[in-house]
Amino acid sequence: MYQVVAPQTEADWEQYYEIRWQILRAPLQQPRGSEKDEYEQHAWHRMVKDDTGKVVGVARLHLVNNEESQIRYMAVIEDHRRKGLATMMLESLEAIARQEGVDRVILNARTSATNFYENLGYQVTGDAPEIFGAIPHVQMCKPLDKVEVIIRHPQWCVDLQNIWHQQIPITQLMGIRVYQYTGETFETRAALNPNMNLHGTMFAGSIYSLATLTGWGLVHLRMKESDIEGDIVLADANVHYHKPVTELPRCIAHFEHLEGDFEPLKSSKKARISVQVDVMDDQAKVAQFSGEYVVIPKKKKK
Repeated sequence: MYQVVAPQTEADWEQYYEIRWQILRAPLQQPRGSEKDEYEQHAWHRMVKDDTGKVVGVARLHLVNNEESQIRYMAVIEDHRRKGLATMMLESLEAIARQEGVDRVILNARTSATNFYENLGYQVTGDAPEIFGAIPHVQMCKPLDKVEVIIRHPQWCVDLQNIWHQQIPITQLMGIRVYQYTGETFETRAALNPNMNLHGTMFAGSIYSLATLTGWGLVHLRMKESDIEGDIVLADANVHYHKPVTELPRCIAHFEHLEGDFEPLKSSKKARISVQVDVMDDQAKVAQFSGEYVVIPKKKKK
C-alpha cells in the first residue's frame, strides 16, 4: 500500500532530496545541491511512501503568481513505476493548487512523458528549456476547475473577507479567506507557507488568529441573519493544540456550538457570546478553540 504524505522528519527530507538527485540530476552528472532551487522554502512538497515507510516517489508545487502554479521535480524509483504513484502525487498537488485559488498548473515535461500528462488533462503549450542542454522538454498546462463550495449570502461573505483584509491587513498576507458558509456552518482557510514556523508546521499564533477570526465571523453572520448590529470584540479565548498543522489549515464553526443571548443589545447593553471552533489540518482535527466574544451595541444617532 502506498501513501502520499508531506516530508516531516529529518530522515524524510534526506530521502526526499536523495531521490531527486539520484533520478533527476546524477544521470546528468550534476553535483549534489543541483536538486534544489530558490523555491524550496515556499513550496508544497509531497512524497510517496510504501508500506515499509520507504520513500519511493517525490514531487513539488510552488506558486508562480496568483493565477498559476508549477509542478517540478517529479520522480519515482524505477522498481515502483507504472503503479499510479505519479498520478497520486499529481492529484495531491493539484488539490493544493485548487485550494490556493490558482487557475492553472504548468509543468515542463520530457517529450517522452507527454502522453502520460495528456491523459491527465495537460496540454502542450510550447517548448521548454532543455535541462542542462541534454534532455528536450515541452511546457504543459492544465486549467483547474474551481472547488465546489456552498455559499449562502455570497455578498455577506465577500464583505466579511474585505473587512478582515482592509482593517487587519496582515490577514491578507496570511492567506486567510472565507471558504464556505451554509447557513449552519462557517469555514475559513489559510495558506500554510506564509504561516510556517522553523519546524515546517503552522505557527501557533497563526492558528490562534485563524480560529479567532472564524469565531468572530460566525458571530458576525448570526447577527446579519437576525438583522442585529453591534461591534464584536474578543474578550477571552483558549486553544488546546493536539497535533501540528502540516498541510491544509482550516477552521470550522457551527451555529449549534454558538451560545449566548443577543437580547441585551435591544436594551443598549453588551451581549456575551461563546463559540467553539474546530481547527483542522485537511480532514484531521488538530486543535479546539473556545472564544468568548462581547458584542457592544451601536450608539444611537442623535
